[in-house]
Amino acid sequence: MFKKFLQLFAMGLFVIAIAAGCFDSGLRGPSGAEEISAFERVQKMLMELENYRAIATVEYRSNKGMNAYETVQHAKISGEYRIEVTAPEHVAGSVTTCDGKQIFQFNSRVNGSVNLMVQETPERSEIFLTSFIKNYLQSEEISVSVSDMEEGVRTVLEANVPGEHPYLSAAKLWVDNSSLLPVQLIIFDRDGAERILVTYHVFEKNVELNDELFTL
Repeated sequence: MFKKFLQLFAMGLFVIAIAAGCFDSGLRGPSGAEEISAFERVQKMLMELENYRAIATVEYRSNKGMNAYETVQHAKISGEYRIEVTAPEHVAGSVTTCDGKQIFQFNSRVNGSVNLMVQETPERSEIFLTSFIKNYLQSEEISVSVSDMEEGVRTVLEANVPGEHPYLSAAKLWVDNSSLLPVQLIIFDRDGAERILVTYHVFEKNVELNDELFTL
C-alpha cells in the first residue's frame, strides 16, 4: 500500500509546489532556475529511497538538558530498522531492532547478553528518515523552502508528526542540493522548540541490507 504513496509522490509535490508558489519564489535562490532542478532531484531521491545505512548523532533536548548519542542506523522504507549506540561509553553496544512486527533490544554489557521485547515509542521511531518520508507523504500541512548556508544550499522539507505527543509535533529535513544527501533532521514540539536533532555524518542510500540485521 505504501508503494502507492510513493507513486503519487511526484504528482503530489508538484501540485503543492504550484499552489504554494514555490516555482515562482520559494525555491528560487541566488542561482535562479537551478534551485528548481535541485528540488526535483531531492524529490526523486526521496521517491526512490528503499533503505539506507547511516552514521548519525542523535540529540534529545529537554528543559533538564541534552543527551547525545552516536549511532549506526539501518532502515527500510517498509518499516524494518536497526540502531546501534556506539557512544557514550556507558550505553555503547546497545542495539534495538525491528523486523516490521516485533522490537527487540540487546546490550552485551548487561549480564553478557539480554534480549527484551519492547514497545515502540515515537521518541525512537521518529528519528529515522523513513518515518519522516511517510509523515511527509501523509501530512495535511507541509512546506518546502531553500536554506542558503555557509556549507552550501539545502532544500528544507517540513511535515507534521502524527499523534498527540506533546513534544513531537513537526519535523524538518535538510537535504544538500549538491550531494542530494540528508544533512539533518530536527523534530520540534508544539511551541517550536527543538526536541530531537539527528545529524548525519555518513549516509548511504539503497544499499544491500540482509534481513538478519533486523532480527536478534
